[in-house]
Amino acid sequence: MKNAGTSSPAAVADSGAAAPGAGVPSGDGRTRHSVARLLLERGPITAAAVAEELGLSSVAVRRHLDALVTEGEAYTRESSARQRRGRGRPAKLFLLTEVGRARFGHAYDDLAVAALRFIAETDGEQAVREFARKRISALVAHHREALAAARTTPERAEVLAGALTREGYAASTRSVASGEQLCQHHCPVAHVAADFPQLCEAETEAFAEVLGTHVQRLATIANGDAACTTHVPLTRSGRPAANGPEAQQVLPASAPAATDPAAPDRSQTGGQQTAPIHDGGESV
Repeated sequence: MKNAGTSSPAAVADSGAAAPGAGVPSGDGRTRHSVARLLLERGPITAAAVAEELGLSSVAVRRHLDALVTEGEAYTRESSARQRRGRGRPAKLFLLTEVGRARFGHAYDDLAVAALRFIAETDGEQAVREFARKRISALVAHHREALAAARTTPERAEVLAGALTREGYAASTRSVASGEQLCQHHCPVAHVAADFPQLCEAETEAFAEVLGTHVQRLATIANGDAACTTHVPLTRSGRPAANGPEAQQVLPASAPAATDPAAPDRSQTGGQQTAPIHDGGESV
């Protein structure tokens, strides 16, 4: 009998016993990782086959498989007629989703850096800048109509934050004495931008273009800051300053941004308060 007289690593983990090796998860986490790896390497695969391969009980395996399905890391399909043995209900096969595959890592950042480095070596730095401009232009293109409809600087900044959040940047805005601060609490391309700051530069230029005013980048995640922070002054270039709030003093492009810890936050995540922005525009 397979595994007779011994316990497989997965079986040891499922029993809660400590496994040798520093830094290796123990208990259910390590067992579930073993189950997911088998789906990655052998899927589509039945629960019975997983149990046999790992030396686990069918009940334990089904518990882990059900958890993977519930968490969106795996899905099921029925076996084809060719795969069935005898009569009865078709066997249920388990496969990993893209979310499940992500637990084993990707090399997308390395690939992107290598591709941009090749572009720079082949066609020069200007080609990298052009790529960066087209990328961010395509990202904001779907939101230009909503941005154009916003009448005030705070409204435009809030619409842009909402657009960025839908694109995966977890953005929010907060008011300061001289305008708005747009904070991106996540950057999907931070690791690539650390090697190619042209991505951040093109993003800043695009913000200025869609907001209709000069903006000032105060901090970036790619540079090690807690958030990407951009100051948006209250007036809009190319049109007269509005009477009322829009007529307040504009922050010069070369001056540091003023902050007002008492100012309200307008988060794109259901009105939750975001952390104050201190000197340098870094979220803390």
